Formats: sequence, C-alpha cells, structure tokens
Amino acid sequence: MNTTTDMFVQNGQLPIAVREYGGSGQPVILLHGAGGDMSAWDSVGPTLAAGLRPVAIDLRGHGTSGDGPWSWDAALSDLEAVADELDLRRPAVAGHSLGGSLAARWAHRHPECPAVVSLDGHRAPVTSQDNYDPEAAGLTTQELDHLVTRLNAMFDAQAATSNRPRADMMEALRASVQSDSLPVFAELTVPVLLVLATRSMPGLPAELEPLMVAFRAGLRRDVEALAASHSHLHVREIDGTHGLLFEMPTEVAEMISTFVARATA
Repeated sequence: MNTTTDMFVQNGQLPIAVREYGGSGQPVILLHGAGGDMSAWDSVGPTLAAGLRPVAIDLRGHGTSGDGPWSWDAALSDLEAVADELDLRRPAVAGHSLGGSLAARWAHRHPECPAVVSLDGHRAPVTSQDNYDPEAAGLTTQELDHLVTRLNAMFDAQAATSNRPRADMMEALRASVQSDSLPVFAELTVPVLLVLATRSMPGLPAELEPLMVAFRAGLRRDVEALAASHSHLHVREIDGTHGLLFEMPTEVAEMISTFVARATA
C-alpha cells in the first residue's frame, strides 16, 4: 500500500516541499543533490519505511519549494522548520551529493543527531588542487590545471541553462557545491558513514576521465587518513557512480537502514 504523503511546511514566508514515505521508527531526513529534488529518493524511501520514518524535502530553490537566497544557514533553517512541524525528534540525516555536505552541517549544528550518511557528498571535483592525486592518473601539474579549467567550463555551461535553481541563486549554490566538507565531517562527534563512488558518470567526456581518476584517488587518500584518526568516521566504497542513488536504490536503502540501526541501538 502506498503511504507516501506530500505537503508543504512554511519557514517564514518560504514554502518547503516535504514527502513522507510512511514508517514510524527512527526519523531520518533525506536530502537530494544540487539541481535535483525529493523524487530522487522515491526508489529508496519506501524501503526505508520498513524500519525508519524517512522524510524527503525539496531544498529551497529546487523542486516545488519556494525560491530564497541560498546559504548553508538558510538551508539548515528550512530543515529545522520541517523537523519542528513534523515533530522529528533527533532525526538522522542522509544526503546525496550536496545533500551529504548539508547533512554534515546539520549534525555540526545539532550534535544530538544520532547518525549521518553521506552518499558521495564529501568533496566536489572542483576544489583545491591539493585534493587531487595526479600521479594516480599519470597527470602533470599543467595537465591537471587544464582539465580542472575544462571541468569548470562544463559546469558553467550547465548552470547557464538551469531553470531550477534560478540563475540568481546559482552563484551562491555553486560556492556551496564546490566546498570541501571533509573538515566538517572530521569535527563531528556522531557516527558518520561516508559512501564513496568508484566509477565516473556515464557520458563524462573521455578527456576528463584522468581528472576524475585523480580526484577519486585524492579523496580516497584523504578520507582514509581521516577515518584512521577519527573513530566516528566509517568509509564504504561502492562499485557505482555519483548517481548511485538511482543506480542501486536497494543497496543504498540497506546501507542507510543498517547504519542508522546500529547507531541508534
């Protein structure tokens, strides 16, 4: 039986779209990535509802939520409004891509949060070049510079044609998307599961594949170093791409359910 319920929660004058998948267990807020919407969780939420109370939202400027200035604080305020209105007490948080970084900031602000799951949402490909491992891809510094510039240009072209989020909030959103959230994850005290994709997205231009190899190698290096010195961080690599939420919803649901259950046992 379909127990999905859609509604809006007001954060001041801003309507935030919410989707409940049923369930009466531990609450878990589900956060989509930049340019997406809450429907990204539709293949995962119903499975989670067997043991949890999953609630997905459209981030501001996305889906059917209202438009408002983007910042981490503003997005967190929206989540707080939803948690208060739906009486989500000590919710766990799971996020994909940008949603993973937002989940980290939720737990940083709310240390009572029992668990965080980040699905390939720890660091964007366009950050400091120190975050890459060019040797893993056989790249020189000059080649790395060129490919980072090429990737930035591709992201710029995509942003220029975006209807949601609107162009006037894209610059602020882009700054968030391109941030490195590993330092935030390191500061948390709650159990965190960092899920790393190991393959590139289909359709990636072939010339950019070495850049993504260098990116994933640098991310793996830094995540493993953090996990070795921070016992609350747990790492899992999966044989999938950044689109793992759509490629392997059953496995994603199992990872979230198992991790949250262990953290709240």
